[in-house]
Amino acid sequence: MASVYLARATGHAGFEKVVALKRIHPHLAKEKQYVDMFLDEARIASLITHPNVCSVFDFGEANGEFYIAMDYLVGENLSLVVRRTRRSSAHARSPRRLAILGRIIAEACEGLHAAHELRDGSGSKLNVVHRDVSPQNIFVTYDGVVKVTDFGIAKASNRSTDTRTGEIKGKLAYMAPEQALAQTVDRRTDIFALGTVLWEQIARRHLFRAETDAQTLLRITYGDIPRPSQFTPSCPPELERITMRAIERLPSHRYATIEEF
Repeated sequence: MASVYLARATGHAGFEKVVALKRIHPHLAKEKQYVDMFLDEARIASLITHPNVCSVFDFGEANGEFYIAMDYLVGENLSLVVRRTRRSSAHARSPRRLAILGRIIAEACEGLHAAHELRDGSGSKLNVVHRDVSPQNIFVTYDGVVKVTDFGIAKASNRSTDTRTGEIKGKLAYMAPEQALAQTVDRRTDIFALGTVLWEQIARRHLFRAETDAQTLLRITYGDIPRPSQFTPSCPPELERITMRAIERLPSHRYATIEEF
């Protein structure tokens, strides 16, 4: 629903700051539903102040076009990082690979926990759920910082738009069963998604993704979930235990919070 541009904010005395400018597509700027969704993203993300979340510091309208100004992150998303390492057998065999991966996932947990714990000005919890945790939305900067990005479809109690009953939002291959079945979601839904990301990076293959959405849905809800050590024997038992608990199908069997994960 939007394009992202590299932009420069200027001010007095030669002040300059390079930013990422997210602009809603002009044809959608005429639709109230999409404008409200865009505003919701800006409202939620701007409230989260954490080193592991991409900061949003401005929202506005210029000449009838809505925009969000965000930190310009210099790096790659986790999907591209892993794609490059998969091409190198040396990286695949490196004993440091799982340690680095563990740090990336742990920092993503920190950012998501900040979102889950978010409160409004009166101190009431907003019950934020990202709902779109995936390798594409975990960003690794070149100086080694991990940022959670894109709260475009996040669920929160202060959203002005609601997901309709039976409507599914997010990337199907990383959805928890309750999300894929359009049931009630909470913070444990994000734990399942991030656990799926972790499983895939350990095993170096997709866990649920299939040729069709219907087949993917069946795998998420009923398919066998193998242990990652079947594909990566060097996976430490403790890391495997952590991963498998995060992707338990029943939310009550997962970690209670992503901080615990």
